[in-house]
Amino acid sequence: MNRLLISILFLCALPASGEQQQKLGPFEVHYVVVPTSFFNTDIAERYDIIRGKDRALMNISILDRDLVPVHALVEGLITNLLGQQQSLEFKEITEGDAVYYLAPIKHTDRETLRFTVEITVPGDETRELRFQQQMYWDGR
Repeated sequence: MNRLLISILFLCALPASGEQQQKLGPFEVHYVVVPTSFFNTDIAERYDIIRGKDRALMNISILDRDLVPVHALVEGLITNLLGQQQSLEFKEITEGDAVYYLAPIKHTDRETLRFTVEITVPGDETRELRFQQQMYWDGR
């Protein structure tokens, strides 16, 4: 994945929902959920991103104590307020020293989603990232 896509993920996402981070043991986990409408058609096609008003993309990066990106097994689940669940299918992207995990999300308008992401760094215990986010269709 080129740096253009990664830059777009963070630059476009910050005003809308803001990059977030959590400290999980010795690791710093950065995450953001971005509407796919932020991607132009060419970039979406190049990276197999399905664009739509009901689509978003989750981006996670994990850094060690020295702020060096690390590889991990990343698995996740989304639960809505009705208890319906959706698995997050993360794809690892490595570009130079950078490591990112991307997962597509499908949602309804004004839907509150609870995210549970299990992160296992080789040689370390599994840690859990939990957060909740309100999702909106494009045009809001």
